[in-house]
Amino acid sequence: MRVLLTGGAGVIGSHVAVELIGAGHQVEIVDDLSNSVESVIGRIGQVAGVTPTFYKLDVRDEAGLTAVFEEHRPDAVIHLAGLKAVGESVAQPLRYWDVNLNTTITLLRVMAAQGCHRVVFSSSATVYGTPEELPLTETSLTGVGISNPYGRTKYANEQLLVDAAGADPGLGVTLLRYFNPVGAHPSGLLGETPQGVPNNLMPYVAQTAAGKRAKVMVFGDDYDTVDGTGVRDYIHVVDLAKGHVAAIAATNPGVHIFNLGTGQGVSVLQLIAAYSRAVGRDIPYEIVARRAGDIAECYCSPAKAKADLGWQTELTIDQACADSWRYEQGAR
Repeated sequence: MRVLLTGGAGVIGSHVAVELIGAGHQVEIVDDLSNSVESVIGRIGQVAGVTPTFYKLDVRDEAGLTAVFEEHRPDAVIHLAGLKAVGESVAQPLRYWDVNLNTTITLLRVMAAQGCHRVVFSSSATVYGTPEELPLTETSLTGVGISNPYGRTKYANEQLLVDAAGADPGLGVTLLRYFNPVGAHPSGLLGETPQGVPNNLMPYVAQTAAGKRAKVMVFGDDYDTVDGTGVRDYIHVVDLAKGHVAAIAATNPGVHIFNLGTGQGVSVLQLIAAYSRAVGRDIPYEIVARRAGDIAECYCSPAKAKADLGWQTELTIDQACADSWRYEQGAR
């Protein structure tokens, strides 16, 4: 298929591009480079053997997006474009609502006009809010207790896409609810280089291992978990990318929802220990007070994705740490 990848120069998008190309698809990338760099496109080519066509474009630019559709006539879209920093979303809610909702509105409008009827959306486990029971399944309650604007925009996007599919019986929508993507491509060429202070745990641990930060702050060790620290479902970004390839092939008319995770929780201290094994020395950390809004545990059941898509994770947290450290040492 010809697949248009919005936000394809980002850390997840670049890995998705590699896996799509490896599966034989033709890839075009649209990205405004607000949180990525154009050199990633060349590195995708180095890894995949084919360099995708790239357009520097804000997805909210309807005329520009229409021109891309008219030139390439994509069969499907994987929609990853959007803002994703939780803390920033609290400080800049209007920006998050504008970018995250209007990219999807514009995309759906152009898709309808151009006769493209298949879209996979990058959603998030944040739509589940505070879990009432674990593991989370695709039928677990959503939209209640979401603690930040980022998560609320993901939930609103899901509702928007469901409504669009309800109005157009030919539209196929797949919502992929990511858990906690980590790691990097094993080549060391693709990974995450956060701007400023990392928002997520593994990049913070990586920067501490590299000497860029003095120690990892562990927010609370008195949760009801295996070691008192928070537990999350960490999925290797390569496994996550392969989930998109499986999803794009299976996206038929209607709405389809899948959790993408491992189904197993890993605590903060367990992740730090795994990264310490990857670098061959202990990584310093300090236990500090809990953060407001944090929950004890969050992990999913990926059974539906395995049954319906034939997809399951293959890579471990130790492999994710080793790949992350390889990328961090390259310091791109």
